[in-house]
Amino acid sequence: MDAMTRQAAIERALGSFDDGTYEEVLARRVAVPTESQNPERLPDLRRYLQAEIAPAFALMGHSCRIIENPVAGGGPVLVAERIEDPSLPTVLGYGHGDVIQGLDAQWREGLSPWRLERRGDRLYGRGTADNKGQHTLNMMAMAAVLATRGRLGFNSKFLVETGEENGSAGLGEIVAAHKALLAADVFIASDGPRIAPDRPTIFLGARGAKNFDLVVDLREGGHHSGNWGGLLANPAIILAHAIASFVGRRGEIRVRDWLPPPMSNAIRSALADVTIDGGENAPEIDPDWGEPGLLPAQRVFGWNSFEVLAMKVGNPDRPVNAIPPRAWAHCQIRFVQGSRPAEFLPALRRHLDAHGFPEVRIAPPPPGNAIDFAASRTEPDDPWALWAAQSVARTKGTPPGVIPQLGGSICNELFTDVLGLPTIWIPHSYASCSQHAPDEHVLASTLRDGMAVMAGLYWDLGEPGTPAKGTGA
Repeated sequence: MDAMTRQAAIERALGSFDDGTYEEVLARRVAVPTESQNPERLPDLRRYLQAEIAPAFALMGHSCRIIENPVAGGGPVLVAERIEDPSLPTVLGYGHGDVIQGLDAQWREGLSPWRLERRGDRLYGRGTADNKGQHTLNMMAMAAVLATRGRLGFNSKFLVETGEENGSAGLGEIVAAHKALLAADVFIASDGPRIAPDRPTIFLGARGAKNFDLVVDLREGGHHSGNWGGLLANPAIILAHAIASFVGRRGEIRVRDWLPPPMSNAIRSALADVTIDGGENAPEIDPDWGEPGLLPAQRVFGWNSFEVLAMKVGNPDRPVNAIPPRAWAHCQIRFVQGSRPAEFLPALRRHLDAHGFPEVRIAPPPPGNAIDFAASRTEPDDPWALWAAQSVARTKGTPPGVIPQLGGSICNELFTDVLGLPTIWIPHSYASCSQHAPDEHVLASTLRDGMAVMAGLYWDLGEPGTPAKGTGA
């Protein structure tokens, strides 16, 4: 009987996708221009929570509360709660209703960031992948389980913020101030990409990010390269050599204090069968780039990386015959849990001085790029991680890809470190979704697959066999 009713819940969820209900709901939500980086959109952030999210949770028997952001200009946060029985496991969900700037004029002809449009297998619109499409899917999968069973069989809490694209400013203060309200046994949410469009994925945390600038500022103004070439030091050459001293020809990090601790056997094992597939139009992976001796999946999901994100010297648009006075590079370290980010910049200063580059200055990044993320994860052998993988495998018939931490960054540490929860992320997008760019989209086939996965998982949360309360993390 359980298998029949579980399948009935999955089929009900799939029905809401196949009959167009999901697209109808998502179209309304995409139409709300929730650009959190645009101060003029603050009323739209609030409207999204009040008009779209709160009514949907109320229909599922949740009480809803909107919490104001303590950061000036920050978007509000909604917390929905349905407690069926305190003895049951409590699940905290998450989504973010804000989106990156629409970049309206840059979308291909006939598309708009604020209109959902389906072309073949693609659903276009700002937020389809990040993150309206993903939390809308989870909410509808939960509703299908509730309608099939007549109850959830677990306690549900769900947090929807509206400032993730601004670095979740203020969310840490909100979570710390409302720990009792957000108390749960496990965190289950969806964001980011699958490792391949057709392979369900679980990631258990996120890499951190540390941004900084490197500056070589030698003198006032440029000087004629014919009259002064060979006499004046060139800041671009100095900066290029400095960077080459701490990162190798193939991208390998040479500053020892930037490296994480050795990769555990559990993480190596979890990543051993993970093949990265960004889907159609994804760039081809450079197999010999990064840390030697690691598989591609281990490099991005289990190790640290250094990147130069932007460089400028002289006037790139109209070069002139002058030795430039200044060179600048905007840099980033992505790092896994166990790294020591507080040591990154002091270690770099020591390295530059030891290698003869005292004129290279380490500077804060420009406004808007100064957001640092912490690294955090739940271990692959955590009881909740194992349970979630079994649930997904039960629905799909094959095991999901399990990765210790997403290559990108998100506020996962608020849930692992502040609330003390094991974190389970089950993404419904793919790497080539044009997230943060014009023509953002998600694959309908991946969404439909995710709808079945989440309906099965929410069903299993209400069945015997979930980890005991207080286990995990």
